[in-house]
Amino acid sequence: MAAEIIDGKAIAEEIRAEVARDVAALKESRGIVPGLAAVIVGENPASRTYVNMKRKACAEAGIHSEEYAFPEGISQQDLLSLVGRLNEDPRIHGILVQLPLPEPLDAQEVLAAIDPEKDVDGFHPVNMGRLVLGLPGFVPSTPLGIMELLRRTGVSVAGKHAVVVGRSHIVGKPAALLLLSQHATVTICHSRTADLPEVCRTAEILVVAVGKPEMVRGDWIKPGATVIDVGINRVDGKLLGDVHFESASQVAGAITPVPGGVGPMTIAMLLRNTLDAARRAVA
Repeated sequence: MAAEIIDGKAIAEEIRAEVARDVAALKESRGIVPGLAAVIVGENPASRTYVNMKRKACAEAGIHSEEYAFPEGISQQDLLSLVGRLNEDPRIHGILVQLPLPEPLDAQEVLAAIDPEKDVDGFHPVNMGRLVLGLPGFVPSTPLGIMELLRRTGVSVAGKHAVVVGRSHIVGKPAALLLLSQHATVTICHSRTADLPEVCRTAEILVVAVGKPEMVRGDWIKPGATVIDVGINRVDGKLLGDVHFESASQVAGAITPVPGGVGPMTIAMLLRNTLDAARRAVA
């Protein structure tokens, strides 16, 4: 029996409509328009595409957005100075620095310079620490989107065995912590995990974020499992996930497609984080 397709695009549109409604209400009740500043360095095509998509999404939601684009030759100090100015700008409630930054720029130093209350990407060490401790803070948009997909499709997390393949700070680690906070039993896998297919076959919820096209095959998946494919890989002009969709969808109970699964959720949750930042600023 073919798996249920989790329509991330439709769910993201629901969230974006909710954000737009709440942005309008905040403006009417408090005179506040949420503001997002995007910083991009260099001419990475994927980064440019993402920033353009974020700018368009902000406009549709009624969020004020500003873009700061720089050539690769910008100095670390100039970038830090910009972040400092944005931290002090009352019109800006959220700051995102589009990654990756070109060498020799130190991305960690730049991210750490962002005011944690404006860190809508959730990458600041303070917000990462809050996540570990279960305290309120901003959470990276992609893992937050994964949890929202599970919630809105009625997938119960508590008591389930969740396997997260990938241990990045952007997706794998925060996704594991969020699943743990919802009472899942979590296993984190990576490139040195022994017998990775066997571990994956134990998962009732399988989250894959490794950046390797179609690595996870159908015979790696427990029948009836929920599969969340975070990968976006361009191969011969096509977008492929980290999961081999054709074989996996014949075994899983539910699965996200690529494109149209997790990807749209990332921008939707960034908008919601920006709205939340504006609300906190006037609370």
